[in-house]
Amino acid sequence: MVRTSLGVNPWSVLYEGLEHHTPLSFGMISALLGVLVLLLWIPLKQKPTLGTIANIMVVGSSSDLGLSLIPQHLGLAARVGLLVGCVVLNGLSVAVYVGARFGPGPRDGLMTGTSAATGRSIRLVRTLIELTVLGVGWLLGGSVGVGTVLYALMVGPVTQFFLPWFAYRRTAERSVAAAGPVIGRRIRR
Repeated sequence: MVRTSLGVNPWSVLYEGLEHHTPLSFGMISALLGVLVLLLWIPLKQKPTLGTIANIMVVGSSSDLGLSLIPQHLGLAARVGLLVGCVVLNGLSVAVYVGARFGPGPRDGLMTGTSAATGRSIRLVRTLIELTVLGVGWLLGGSVGVGTVLYALMVGPVTQFFLPWFAYRRTAERSVAAAGPVIGRRIRR
């Protein structure tokens, strides 16, 4: 998203906005908010796992790698393609590692925990989280682009679309799913 020059993700808008009002750096704000988001997991009964820690480490290093491989100053068509690819690949990657039940990253655990606690869809919960973060970041002076808004509106639906493809099920869950949903005492196929 950085290379598209069409806007960054909503969390980056929040970090940038907070950067205007604190002496902290963008990276320090990102780390501190990551810890605060993990604290929000407590009432949601989410627990960090090895996957949570791996997510924190992989996101930073893969971002650096992407920035080193993708050239700057691309034409508009390439930037739009990158933006669409970013939203699709981010939604896909969240579905892969959340579906594997290896442990969500801090922000994705907020999404899965809130979805489980409220019974609302991943699509709705993720969209509301992204729009809230975007709004607060914008009010604090973070910069918003068309890509920021597109990301906020689409990453939740894309994640929910891909999640069934990658959702790990235990053996008992696979047996029940293969039999079909139970309605009353009948099994619907």
